[in-house]
Amino acid sequence: MAEFLDTGVFRLVSPVTVLSYGSVAGSKEGQGPLGSCFDEVIEDSHFGRDTWEQAESQFQLEAVSIAVRKAGITKEDVHTICSGDLINQCIGSTYGLRELEIPFLGIYGACSTMAEGLIISSLLVASGASKCSAAVTSSHFSTAERQFRFPLSYGGQRTPTSQWTCTAAGAVILTDRSEGVRVTGGCIGRITDMGINDINNMGSAMAPAAAETIRRYLTATGTSPEDYDFIVTGDLGLVGSRLVIDFLLKQGIDISAQHRDCGAMIFDPDSQDTHCGGSGCGCSASVLCGHFLPLLENGSARNILFIATGALMSPMSLQQGESIPSIAHLVHFTRR
Repeated sequence: MAEFLDTGVFRLVSPVTVLSYGSVAGSKEGQGPLGSCFDEVIEDSHFGRDTWEQAESQFQLEAVSIAVRKAGITKEDVHTICSGDLINQCIGSTYGLRELEIPFLGIYGACSTMAEGLIISSLLVASGASKCSAAVTSSHFSTAERQFRFPLSYGGQRTPTSQWTCTAAGAVILTDRSEGVRVTGGCIGRITDMGINDINNMGSAMAPAAAETIRRYLTATGTSPEDYDFIVTGDLGLVGSRLVIDFLLKQGIDISAQHRDCGAMIFDPDSQDTHCGGSGCGCSASVLCGHFLPLLENGSARNILFIATGALMSPMSLQQGESIPSIAHLVHFTRR
């Protein structure tokens, strides 16, 4: 069961606990500052497959398989799975997870997909509709680049505000047990649009959505940034991270001490030439599962807000001159 706090904001009354999690990253991500955190680093960007799209599907399947093994359960014990990705029609998810034969909810929130999946899975478990539910997502540099920007062989110059789409995946399995790392609440984001239409400046497009979601959750729960160990955004990157802090400061909310951004953390921008950092569904998913959930599990942190951000455009909308609407969903993790 869930308690309504404000429009889109809820607190879970029934226990929803993280049973296990898994993370998979590519070679470039494995060479970054968080490389040792991931459960598995795949050196081959094709993951032994014929196409990059097939490789991304394999990344997702591997993340789920790792989480299942770590939990000591079988795939039959997972009653539902929520998944999505950036490829058209979310084929990274459907082709990757079809062999599991788990009841499937395909979702799309762009790079906010992990938080969206966690919210849906949490509510499924809290309501009793599913005793055990998984949230998973992925991205792949090569599948995203050729779909949203330029053919890889084009060799175009990347702008200073651009981000590097992560080749990575993360999976979290939630259940109704009462002990461990818990999901205690969440905030469903609202679509925001500041009129930005530069696909190479998505951090600026998504920062207002992140600020709005954080403000709404803090206001509805009567909490302040000091109540949390970390306030983690998905992949705003270096530019977007500065903007979200500035936006909230203008509203009297200072998150600068608690704020961390997965996109800013996953790469070293100087040695790895990633400009403003990482992006893609797999960015926040892999950093959550590789870095932040272990901090909660080992007691190094006890209260974390995870806000995954997404740019809800398509190649067609950009070609037609549309702006980039964005969204941010929030999941509140605690460890007592």
